[in-house]
Amino acid sequence: MSKTLIIMRHAKSSWDTPFEDIERPLNQRGRDGAGALGDWLRRLSLSPDEILCSSAKRTRETGALLQLDAPMTSMQGLYMASCDVMMNKVQKATGDTVLLIAHNPGIGEFAERLAQAVPNHPRFFDYPSGATTVFSCAIESWSDLAFGACIANHFTTPKDLL
Repeated sequence: MSKTLIIMRHAKSSWDTPFEDIERPLNQRGRDGAGALGDWLRRLSLSPDEILCSSAKRTRETGALLQLDAPMTSMQGLYMASCDVMMNKVQKATGDTVLLIAHNPGIGEFAERLAQAVPNHPRFFDYPSGATTVFSCAIESWSDLAFGACIANHFTTPKDLL
């Protein structure tokens, strides 16, 4: 059995107005990028069964703008979480295809540590806004997920798509 894990950093956020960090919204480039990422996932026929999302406004907006038909769970524990916290949250997932939307530096480190081999893309290691990696994981249950055990099948950024 295999499971699919999609790791996404939130799209580009706005710094124009002094918001509390957790309330910072997407800017127009981020809204456009999130829509393009949703289109890309649909072209790859990737439809998550569940979306795990940080409680920050920019991650929730990113998830909504993807326009994917999957329930989204907003989790305070994913806001600025470490990769170990992200691992713990994903290990409790229930769907066969799961999308995780969170923040750097944790999300980039999580993607890097999951990969058996990292994608050949110049932006993978800095994991910019909207960076998305699609992994296949040869596991029966998410509780079996381990670092270094997943194959990175796809990687993109909004800049690649727009």
